[in-house]
Amino acid sequence: MTRPSSPYLAPGFYDRALAEGRHRDIVGGRWDETGRLQLALLQAQGMQPHHTLIDIGAGSLRLGCKAVPYLDPGRYWGTDASRALMLRGREAELADPGRLPEDHLVEDSGFAFPGLPDDPDFVLAFGVFTHLPPAVTAQALARIGARWGGRAVVLFTVFLAPEGQAGPLRQPDGVVTHADRPPYHVTEAALLAMGEAAGLTLQRLPDRLPRGQVLWRA
Repeated sequence: MTRPSSPYLAPGFYDRALAEGRHRDIVGGRWDETGRLQLALLQAQGMQPHHTLIDIGAGSLRLGCKAVPYLDPGRYWGTDASRALMLRGREAELADPGRLPEDHLVEDSGFAFPGLPDDPDFVLAFGVFTHLPPAVTAQALARIGARWGGRAVVLFTVFLAPEGQAGPLRQPDGVVTHADRPPYHVTEAALLAMGEAAGLTLQRLPDRLPRGQVLWRA
């Protein structure tokens, strides 16, 4: 059987996880710590309550449960391959779900960004490209660049590997990454080339992130 390019693409993955009450577990762990970190990163880049945020790969609202109370009502948008997962997060993790309209949670497994605002202030893809092959990351960056390049602050994370890395790589926090299966790594040169092809100028930021991910601003 061919292994899926991402564990989230395995048949029945979301249905099983939701049935088992694991909506927090499947988005990568460190629930409260990582959500607080994500919000702090956005605030450090200038996000204020009146700004509009698009959270790509929102999952069960690990960031959303922090960002929705911080932002003015209706200013948070989320996308994910599973809308059911986002709705479970809205139901289970928000003290006031009314601050987040259900139609702001958009199912999108192919980075088509249907129905999302054209003029957000911030776009975040945290821990998304680490689960996707580099070719898909390049495609996603191209679509982000075409849709929001030059109009929003775009932040995303990847695992990096040195040039010439032939096999698996142990990252600073112990996670082992790969070039050909999840979790994926890319070289800095390859990532910069993806950004250039997407019309994005990428800047590596110094923030230390969980599991050795590297934060980039476009």
